[in-house]
Amino acid sequence: MVVCVCNAIRENDVRAAARDGATSACQAYRALGRSAKCGQCVPFAREIINDERAAA
Repeated sequence: MVVCVCNAIRENDVRAAARDGATSACQAYRALGRSAKCGQCVPFAREIINDERAAA
């Protein structure tokens, strides 16, 4: 599933960044070499990161 249309970031990318230590959407995007643009994806990315961290 696409999380961020502006940056073409997929859910799996965000999950991988969270497993590598990202605790926020901005950290995850930076780990992927990108940054949030319009910001509409940030709440969804945050939810994915929280889910991934809770499962760890």
